This record gives sequence, structure tokens and C-alpha cells, in this order.
Amino acid sequence: MDFNGVIINDEPIQMQAYKEVLAAESVEVTEESYLGSLGMDETAFVRNAYKVCGKECPEDRIQELISAKQAKWREMVDKELPLFEGVVDFVEKMSQVFDLGIVSMAPLNEIEMVLERAGIAPHFGVIVSAEDVSNHKPDPECFRIGFRELDEVRTASGRLPMTHRECLVIEDSPPGVVAATTMGLPALGVANTVGAEQLRAAGAGAIAKDLRDWFPESVQLVFG
Repeated sequence: MDFNGVIINDEPIQMQAYKEVLAAESVEVTEESYLGSLGMDETAFVRNAYKVCGKECPEDRIQELISAKQAKWREMVDKELPLFEGVVDFVEKMSQVFDLGIVSMAPLNEIEMVLERAGIAPHFGVIVSAEDVSNHKPDPECFRIGFRELDEVRTASGRLPMTHRECLVIEDSPPGVVAATTMGLPALGVANTVGAEQLRAAGAGAIAKDLRDWFPESVQLVFG
């Protein structure tokens, strides 16, 4: 599962945090430029935001800007954790049948904080975050790592190795879907951030308008 836009409904919060931090640098973040950067890690996002505005971010400023953005994000989500409605129940029922992992370009501390507060951290045997990769989505590196680690969880319990077709990716962004399908992994697109047609065009095998509509049996029927 992806994290932002699938588990936590924070894409608007992320965008607002970037807007506020980068406005002080005379770098405008619009909805169009934000959505055009889906799948990027924070470093790539900041560089791209400057590039879109015809500027170049000094390398020694990037981490400072990211830290300021993370502080604003945390301030906003601390007030009320904006989980998608029903996602906790979805994770709990899926974990009864499947091994679950997170593959996200978010930093590990944000992922762990949200999963702990939501009470669903124990359901995820694998977390791949921005710190684990050299290339952001749509590069398939993150899913290559996630697949390998999830397969290790599976075989450690005495089960047979996992095939690519048995590993479903749940994504809200076209770059994430492209990364998954490049790896040969089927993808369920969740239309939380962009429209269903964009996710289908990226290669999603099916579209979920609401994860509450999906059960383990649904996944097995559609992707089995």
C-alpha cells in the first residue's frame, strides 16, 4: 500500500505546507504543479518546485526547507489525524488474509507516527520509505525493495516464495501505478487524489472509488 493519499488523506495538507514554506522563497506551488509532482520524494519535490518557477534551489537550503515543511505538516495533522474513512477497518480485514507492506516516498518518521496513532502499525510487516531508495516513483526501485522484503516475510513463515502476480499494489498516483506495473505487479488505483481515467491510463488493473467497498474476496476475485 502507498501511504499519502491511500491511508492518510493528507495530500491537501502536504500541498498547503509546501505552499507556505516555499512562498517565502518566492516559489509558487499550485495545485497543478503539486499534482504533477506526485510520486516524488521531498528532495525531488523541492528541486522540481524551483525548476517549474525557473529557479534553482541551493543544495544547502533543501534540507532546511524540507524540515520546515515537515514541521508544518506535523502541526496540521497533530490537531486531527486525517485518515481516510474506513481505512483502519480495511487494513485490519486485509491483514487477516494477506501480508501487508507500505511503499511510500514519505519519510519513515511520518509513516511510523501515523500508523502508530491509528493503531495499525502491527499489521504491516514491511515499510519502504524515502530513506530506503535512490530513485523516486515512477522508478520501480521502491517496489523492487518492497517485493523482496515482503517475500522474505512470507518465506520466513514457511510459505512458498511469492510471484509478481500475487503481489498487489494499492496506489493513488499515476507515477506509483507506473512504478508498480513496470515491476510486473498488478495495481489497484484508488481515486482519492486523481481521477479514475488517469489511473487506468497509467496501467491500474482496477479502480477503487472507496476502499471500504473492497474485501479480501474482492481482491482475490479481481486479481486472483
